[in-house]
Amino acid sequence: MARVKVALPDAFPLTVQIPVRITDLNYGAHLGNDALLSILHEARVQFLQHCQLPEFDPATKTGLIMADVAMEYKGEGFHGDMLHIQLAATDLHRYGFDVVYWVKNQDGKEIARAKTGMLCFDYNTRKLRNLPPDMEAQFGLAPTT
Repeated sequence: MARVKVALPDAFPLTVQIPVRITDLNYGAHLGNDALLSILHEARVQFLQHCQLPEFDPATKTGLIMADVAMEYKGEGFHGDMLHIQLAATDLHRYGFDVVYWVKNQDGKEIARAKTGMLCFDYNTRKLRNLPPDMEAQFGLAPTT
């Protein structure tokens, strides 16, 4: 079976720090895959806030929806580790973009690489919507398709 490979961009505009909590550990006493996904969600919300973009706008009921996720594990995380998560938006297209995450611990040891595919979504109509032009400007990228 082919392994998942997450390509890293040349630059990351933001790094956030999130601690590994005791509740993030699995039976192997290391960071669980479900907890990592939750941590990535928190990091993504902070990234979007940094870019002055809401993940969901309650006034218009429009926002983003996650279409897919890929996680490539590189090392273990443990209780008390401070994860340094670098984030970048990549692969802008008509309906969305990817967020790429590079996760390291406080000592610089690589823990994981991940990517989430984000689509613009109208929760009123339950349909995809076009990527707003202001998102392109906020990320400093142009759509690829």
